[in-house]
Amino acid sequence: QEQLVESGGGLVQPGGSLRLSCAGSGIRFSAYTMMWSRQAPGKERELVATISTGGSTNYADSVKGRFTISRDNAKNTVYLQMNGLKPEDTALYYCHTRLTYWGQGTQVTVSS
Repeated sequence: QEQLVESGGGLVQPGGSLRLSCAGSGIRFSAYTMMWSRQAPGKERELVATISTGGSTNYADSVKGRFTISRDNAKNTVYLQMNGLKPEDTALYYCHTRLTYWGQGTQVTVSS
């Protein structure tokens, strides 16, 4: 079965950190640019971070300098390290490929 499964979300205080993981199965993981997007209630989905097959990364301005995307092709896993979390980072976070595969999402809530 082809799927992406996210984990690592939760409730964290402002200024805290979380690391999200996204494990792929049934997918030739190393062949895909991987992405993390997020969507907060009542807001449009936002592309947060991208990592190419070669390891090049790009970030939304809203998270630049705070979030780091990485991948481990041997483990079919992509990560999103989130530091300096803010309440406005609260959202459902998804990992996905550019077109075909999406995970079910993991909730991140930043609140005191």
